[in-house]
Amino acid sequence: MATVHHWTGLEAKALRLALRLSVRAFAEHLGVGVRTVSKWEKLQALTDPRPDTQSILDTALVRADTAAHLRFETFLSEAGRPRTETADRRLTPAGPLAWEYESWADDLDRVVVALSQQDFTFADSLLSRWLSRFKNLELDEKGLYLFARSTALLGDLRRYQGTLVGPLSAQHFYVGARAVFTQLGIPRRVAQLDLSLTVVMEMSGRLETAARAYETLAVDDRLSPRDRARARLWVGTALSKDGRHDYATRVMTAATRDFEDLAEPDDWSVAHQKLALARRGAGDLTAALRLLDVACTTGTGRSPMQRVQLITAQAHILRTDPATRDEGLRLLDEASRIAAQSDLGHQLRSIEAIRRTCEGAFKPLHHRAGSSEWQTYDRRNSAKSSGGPGN
Repeated sequence: MATVHHWTGLEAKALRLALRLSVRAFAEHLGVGVRTVSKWEKLQALTDPRPDTQSILDTALVRADTAAHLRFETFLSEAGRPRTETADRRLTPAGPLAWEYESWADDLDRVVVALSQQDFTFADSLLSRWLSRFKNLELDEKGLYLFARSTALLGDLRRYQGTLVGPLSAQHFYVGARAVFTQLGIPRRVAQLDLSLTVVMEMSGRLETAARAYETLAVDDRLSPRDRARARLWVGTALSKDGRHDYATRVMTAATRDFEDLAEPDDWSVAHQKLALARRGAGDLTAALRLLDVACTTGTGRSPMQRVQLITAQAHILRTDPATRDEGLRLLDEASRIAAQSDLGHQLRSIEAIRRTCEGAFKPLHHRAGSSEWQTYDRRNSAKSSGGPGN
C-alpha cells in the first residue's frame, strides 16, 4: 500500500474520495475546518497541510479499511500520472508511477500467500486491480515483468478452480505470460510456464503427451533443482493415471530421493502420497497403506488443497478393500465438502470420478474381493482418477 511521506492538498483530496466523504464530512472526520479542506481541494499539490494536520492525515489513512486504501492509491495514481495522447486524441495514462511498482510487487507476494491458502476471492481482487489498470503497450520492462507474473498467477488461480482451457482459463493466461517472459528474455520463467502448461495438459487427460513433456523438463537446466524434481514426480503421476504403475513407481521413487537431498519436506510428503496411489493402482495395498502413513505423518503445513488431496488419496486406497470401503466413502464425502467450500473445481470432479468407480467396482458381486479378476476390473476403472499435480 502507498505510504505518504509528505501530504499536500492532492493526497488529502484522494483520501477524501477514497473514504467516500463529502467536504464537510471529511472535515468533521479529521477535526479540521471546512474552509481548510476546501483550500486543499482548490490548490491541491500547491498547498501543504500544517505539521499537526499531517499527523492527523497519517492516522486517517492508517485507519482506513483495505477497500479504501485501494481506492486511495487508484485516485492518487490517476491524479499524479502523466498522460499521453493516443491516435484518436484521447489522453491515456503513460504507465505506473515509481511507488506503484513497489506496491504491485508487494501485492503479488500477497497473492502467492492467498493462493497457497486457497483464498481465491482475495487473490483475484489483487490481480484484477493491476491487470485491469495497465496494458502491455504502456509498460516498460519492469512493468512487463510484473504484468507477466500477475498473468501467470491468474493462470494458477484458474487451474486450482478447475478452469483449464478456453478463454479466461489457466492455459490462456499461461500462454500470455509465457509470451511476455519470452519477449523479456527470462528463460527460467519461460520454463516454469512450460511446466505449468504441462500440468494443464495432464489435468485435461492428455497423459502420454504430458509424461513426455515432464521427462524433458526434468532435465531442463532452465529450471531449479526443485522444479526438475517436481517434473520427475509428475512424470510418475501421469504414467500412473495411464495405468503404468510399476514404471511410475520407479520414477517417483527417484523424485522422492531428490526431495530428500534438497531438504523439501512438503514435496517429500506429497511424493509418498503419489507413490501410495501408484502402488494402490498396481494392487499392492500393503505398500500403499505404508506409503500413505508416511504422507499423513510428515509435511509441515496443510492448506485446504493439500488436505483434500491427502484425504482423497486415503479414501481412494481404503475403498479398494471391501472391509474399509465404507470408511473410504466417508472420507470422500469429507474431501468433497472441503473442496466445495474452497472452490476447488478440479478436485471436486476428481472426487466424483472416484465415487463413480466405487459404484462400478463392486457391481460384479460374484467376483471374490481379493481375486485378480476383481483387481483388474477395479484398476481399469479407476486408474485415470488417481492423484496428480492438480488432484
